[in-house]
Amino acid sequence: MKQINVLGLFFLWLASSCNVGKYLPPGEKLYKGATVKVERNKDVKASNKSLRKQLLLAARPKPNKFILGQPYKVWWWYFIGEPKRPKGFKAFLRNKLGEPPVLSSRLNVKVTAENMRAYLENIGYFHSTISGDTINKGYFTKAVYNAFVFPQHSIRNITWVNDSSALLKELDTKKKKKGLLKNGMPYRLSDIEAERDRLDAIIKTKGYYYFNPDYIMAYADSTIGNYKVDLFFNIKSTTPEIAKHAYIINRITVFPNYTLLHPPPDTSKNGTINVDGLFIRDTVHKFKNDLFKRTITYRPGKLYSSIDQNTTLNRLINLGAFKFSKNRFEAVKDSADPYRLNVFYYLTPAKQKSLQAEIDGFSKENKYIGSQVSVNWKNRNTFRGSEQLAIKAYGSFEISSNDSLKKNNNYRIGTQATLSFPRYLIPFFHIRESNLYPARTQLLLGYEYFIKQNFYAKNVFRFNYEFQWRESANKQHILSPISLTYLNAANVTDSFYKVAALNPAILSNVYNEAIIGSYYSYTYNTLNPLAKKQWFFNASLEAAGNTLGLLSGAKYARTKNIFGTPFAQYVKGDIDIRFTKRLKSKIEWASRFQIGIGFPYHNSAFLPFSKQYIIGGSSSIRAFSVRALGPGSYLPTAKDQAYFQTIGGDYKLLVNSELRIPLFGRFSAAVFTDFGNIWTKDTVLFGRAGKLKNDFLKEIAVASGIGLRIDASVILLRFDLGVPLRKPYLPDGQRWVIDKIAFGNSKWRSDNLVFNIAIGYPF
Repeated sequence: MKQINVLGLFFLWLASSCNVGKYLPPGEKLYKGATVKVERNKDVKASNKSLRKQLLLAARPKPNKFILGQPYKVWWWYFIGEPKRPKGFKAFLRNKLGEPPVLSSRLNVKVTAENMRAYLENIGYFHSTISGDTINKGYFTKAVYNAFVFPQHSIRNITWVNDSSALLKELDTKKKKKGLLKNGMPYRLSDIEAERDRLDAIIKTKGYYYFNPDYIMAYADSTIGNYKVDLFFNIKSTTPEIAKHAYIINRITVFPNYTLLHPPPDTSKNGTINVDGLFIRDTVHKFKNDLFKRTITYRPGKLYSSIDQNTTLNRLINLGAFKFSKNRFEAVKDSADPYRLNVFYYLTPAKQKSLQAEIDGFSKENKYIGSQVSVNWKNRNTFRGSEQLAIKAYGSFEISSNDSLKKNNNYRIGTQATLSFPRYLIPFFHIRESNLYPARTQLLLGYEYFIKQNFYAKNVFRFNYEFQWRESANKQHILSPISLTYLNAANVTDSFYKVAALNPAILSNVYNEAIIGSYYSYTYNTLNPLAKKQWFFNASLEAAGNTLGLLSGAKYARTKNIFGTPFAQYVKGDIDIRFTKRLKSKIEWASRFQIGIGFPYHNSAFLPFSKQYIIGGSSSIRAFSVRALGPGSYLPTAKDQAYFQTIGGDYKLLVNSELRIPLFGRFSAAVFTDFGNIWTKDTVLFGRAGKLKNDFLKEIAVASGIGLRIDASVILLRFDLGVPLRKPYLPDGQRWVIDKIAFGNSKWRSDNLVFNIAIGYPF
């Protein structure tokens, strides 16, 4: 009872302290919002609630925020007072936590009622009426609107008033094909405007450069009765003549060395050369003419098309050699043939060479922390065809805080060269493509010297030949016909061999191996980032050693070599599906499904370590650390974690699901559930416990937890606390551990709670 009295006194104090009436200017009241009362004709199908909700969207002004009937933000605005400086701490508190009062003088119920009536007409509720009034109580004023709504009209007929012109015939044809307006659908002004924009976009692909949607006139006849309307479309009589004609490309001129500096650059036509119908003015010979021949997708004599315009401009921008790219269209001043366009491209080259040094700190999911220093040199126009050459040299160290990994540090030093061509580079073949994005061919050559302290070192050589192209803005393909990796172990210590005598499986870490293969990857994502449902799909297929195995007759692991080194032989496929749905109150439900299947065979007993699947960590099963879960029901030992390069498997199953809940400002929370595991094809590395068996679902790990996200604009900081619910390495029948959760027990917390810090969403 005492607590209730205290709460009552608190709320009385809050109500009295938030009385802002004494602060208001003389004669003013505080606007407290609007109420809409709806009456409907008997034939109206929409409910009063939905009509009221729609009309409130048109109510102006928007009121202040209230809690328990009090404008707490306005009170804070007055309580803080006028700051002396517009950008000081006091101004920050006032602007962030408070808001200025919405006064009654801003309210005009007559104008708002008219706006509401116009809104109803725009969505087809013709002849409806709305009146408004105000109600005053204390220092508050409210608006009250009374609406009488007639039924929503639907479209009976759609007619083009045709004057036999080529433009109108074209518009009438396009209207009938995939038009947004259909007979029988409700009348909505927004649909008519969208149809005009659609027709304008289509007509601009047919040569009508100077046309715009405002030249299309639409009017509705709502007097035909039975709550129907007839729509009529026509071209406005004030439409200029140039907008009524299709234009043909006359000349294309390219200025590849355009500058934005003063004095203005020389854009005269002197010195231009004709290359495949393009006039190029590159007096300093900075670019090869073939670059523009490939990138510009249309030629003189072709009908103007906005698709060609946008495709070419986008391709030029994505070359990477130009800092700014713009175009200009100009009608030819010739009375004999006026409907022609000259096109000008003004391209400002980016800085050709750059040198950059980086120092990075990182924390890995396998309990390693470290730092990397790298020097990066880049040439954006190596062979005058927008070829990009990047050379990187780096060195790094990794140390572990895990007791089992102490004095087991990793060191790396290496270099990598990447050469990227903005086209398909295939010997003896020439592919002409005109996609929105230029295809890219990338050649990579790299070397790394890796030291695992006290155990061994590795020389790693890499070569990759890869094509990247976009089918559309949200569909990407990557194909690597040749991918080579060569690993050579060196300086293996006696201490490593002593441990290997007891556990021969760890010798696989120092095997020399050649990986010669190919891979293909396809990625799709939802094009509209604001869509309520977001999909991401990636599928990839990789194969290595198949031709070599066929030619050599490989049957058993590590029995056949190439250049004196056993080669890997496997097929590997991956699928990654992610789905995000926006729920009410801006809550998001995000899920991910991953499945990976690696099939090592003949010359390989297991996937190469660099190709194996791993599980656990901040972006996987968040209640288990990397190298501490799986494969299967196997529990990695401290020696496994120290000696194995990777604790992984040949198969993987992972499912994640989480609710992302906004809190306040840049803070949001998450509740998540993760489950999955990895398995091996054979018993070579981790015995029968790690091998995939028919009852593999009994070896699924399950975890749950909560998280906090901080959106710092540039990066998103993520903190997740995971709790294991099912441990696959426990004896069968004892793997569910929900009943053993004991948050009050310090030992249980130490053994089970896993705290993850990461950047970005887990998926």
